[in-house]
Amino acid sequence: MYKLFEMADKGMSALNKCLVLLGSIALMAAALILSYSVISRGFFHAANDWQDEAALFCLVGVTFMCSSYVQEKRGHIGISAIEGLLPHKVNRVRATVIDIISCLFFVFFSVKTWDLLVEAWVDGQVTNSTWAPSLWIPYSMMFAGMVLLSIQLFLQIFVRKHVATDVLSRGH
Repeated sequence: MYKLFEMADKGMSALNKCLVLLGSIALMAAALILSYSVISRGFFHAANDWQDEAALFCLVGVTFMCSSYVQEKRGHIGISAIEGLLPHKVNRVRATVIDIISCLFFVFFSVKTWDLLVEAWVDGQVTNSTWAPSLWIPYSMMFAGMVLLSIQLFLQIFVRKHVATDVLSRGH
């Protein structure tokens, strides 16, 4: 069973790397869209109906779809005030308990984002702007990102990697 979890973890790691590459492109697209918006508005007094929402959709996608990569690398901001005070075995138990609680929370959050996605799809919900893109687009990215984060946390419960030291040694 452990081999199966290790294989799934490797697959998840590969998927995370692809999503970070796509997220980097989306982040650059958001920056270009917003830069274009500022320039076109400032110099040509052009309306910027679609630019803000397009950039926002890109940023929502990056935030949610890359969250499992951040979790895989343990790159989130954490307060480790008691980590240095506890013995190694107690820290492992603490980390496992936190991963279990976090996994349960994000599974719940995934269910709620699924509800938002279905509601937006069925009701044909759109944003309030004149461009009016469909709300199922950001909700689908939220749902997919939360499912991937839940899977990442689930795998971390069973497959423990020493990622923090690897990240520090590579200078990330």
